[in-house]
Amino acid sequence: MSRVDDLSLFLRILDLGSISEAARSLDLSVAVASQRLKRLERELGVRLLQRTTRQLRPTPEGRSLAEQGREAVEDLEALMSGLHQSTREVTGTLRLTLPPTFGRLYVSPLLPRFLRRYPRLRLDLDLSDQRRDIVGSGFDLAIRIGSLADSSMVARRLATNRRVLCASPAYLKRHGIPRTPEELTRHECLVLTGGEVGAGTWRLRDINGEWFAVKVDGRIRSSQGELLRDAAVAGLGIVQHSTWHVCDDLQAGRLQQVLSDYALPETGIHAVMPQRRLAPPRVRAFIDFLVEQWEPVPPWERHKEDTR
Repeated sequence: MSRVDDLSLFLRILDLGSISEAARSLDLSVAVASQRLKRLERELGVRLLQRTTRQLRPTPEGRSLAEQGREAVEDLEALMSGLHQSTREVTGTLRLTLPPTFGRLYVSPLLPRFLRRYPRLRLDLDLSDQRRDIVGSGFDLAIRIGSLADSSMVARRLATNRRVLCASPAYLKRHGIPRTPEELTRHECLVLTGGEVGAGTWRLRDINGEWFAVKVDGRIRSSQGELLRDAAVAGLGIVQHSTWHVCDDLQAGRLQQVLSDYALPETGIHAVMPQRRLAPPRVRAFIDFLVEQWEPVPPWERHKEDTR
């Protein structure tokens, strides 16, 4: 066995959290897997894992090896797989982390078609609003919505994240429709917290390009966008939301856009991956597939005339 094989085993142990699970996934005995891990530690002269009765944790040296070694192993995998261009060579397990609501609405419906196209590929999906450590957690790819801050990652823009202000017709009937940004200060505003800095300040741009920054407040603040969407539909206030999240509500009349003559800052929906010279074929295949499905206009913007 080569050192690359031993390194691959070590990475698999980290990803699965268990020597026995890693051994099973590689069709090895637990004894052989343990011997190979010990051999790798002996050759490197460091302990790579801290073993407890409940779990395995990487030592600082193990974490460093994982961060640098994963790139080398997957570059080698990509190089070998890249010699074959047929779709049958897109194999292995794609480990993906993405926001739960977006994943359920716009990625989950595409998975049957994607898996039919690549029948030898497996998916391991983590749906979480938390921004996972892609490298440290062993993910191939993340879908992230909003501003990107981690310059150590490579990102490909999949779509624009356009946002609108909206409220239920019942709320607007009771409280009136705001006509200028300043009038938002007199309304119940549903504020998303825990994301970008200055979440309680909404910025709007008029048709002349002038920006307005309005400090908003209300009885409900939440780090969960789904809760704020529900509150808006229930008539509890005005919400700032991405069109992908509320397009069905706007089209059905459950929500009504306000201040539609003003634009909100746009961000992006990105595929984010570690910096590598060669992305594994499974990663390239999935990103290309999403671009194919969402260009030139993503599904949540195909009825944009109803949301303006």
